[in-house]
Amino acid sequence: MKVSLLLLFLFLHTRYCSSQSSGIRGDALEKPCVQQPLDCDDIYAQGYRTNGVYLIYPSGPSVPVPVFCDMSTDEGKWTVFQKRFNGSVSFFRGWNDYKLGFGRADGEYWLGLKNIHLLTLKQKYELRVDLEDFENNTAYAKYTEFSISPNAVNAEEDGYTLYVTGFEDGGAGDSLSYHSGQKFSTFDKDQDQFVQNCAALSSGAFWFRSCHFANLNGFYLGGTHVSYANGINWAQWKGFYYSLKRTEMKIRRV
Repeated sequence: MKVSLLLLFLFLHTRYCSSQSSGIRGDALEKPCVQQPLDCDDIYAQGYRTNGVYLIYPSGPSVPVPVFCDMSTDEGKWTVFQKRFNGSVSFFRGWNDYKLGFGRADGEYWLGLKNIHLLTLKQKYELRVDLEDFENNTAYAKYTEFSISPNAVNAEEDGYTLYVTGFEDGGAGDSLSYHSGQKFSTFDKDQDQFVQNCAALSSGAFWFRSCHFANLNGFYLGGTHVSYANGINWAQWKGFYYSLKRTEMKIRRV
């Protein structure tokens, strides 16, 4: 009888790793684990090596969040928080969408400022920005430190402020350091330093200053465009009149 009660207690109090199946990449059996995966580093540690969509838990064990894990680029373990590649999802959205996230992790999507902040609050991360143009050229930029409002009592009141440092060039040049220390702005929440709303002017949402050198959430304009700085721009690589084909912003623990 005591043995049966002990087994029942262990069953009820053993937490299981989330199933990474039912359309989510991976085929692991349910197995005991200390905690639900926080990010793609934890997914990798559970034995998954395939690029794809997995569940992570930045807000705690009861709130699963689908995310795309890049397990192949530069030794993998990357948690992708922004992904664009075909223009199927509109990124010209308001504050609540950017706060909570939108799109699908198996397509184009934005993970959400709240989730990104919670991740960087719990671990230290590096950032990688992968870029591709319509001529199949690729480039990237890496930053050894990346965080969102790390010292804020209330991250949203702090504007989900961006902090990046430690640029490493992968051919793209540094278009992001200019934005470090800036609050996130959307067309309905102007927190930039310019006299006008940079998000509205640039048809996007980002950590604008006055206004940008990077506009990765701008309009999907399909390459060269005549309008100024409102496409998916990374100025140090392609300037303000070229909208990129593919972008991914991704973080990994350091």
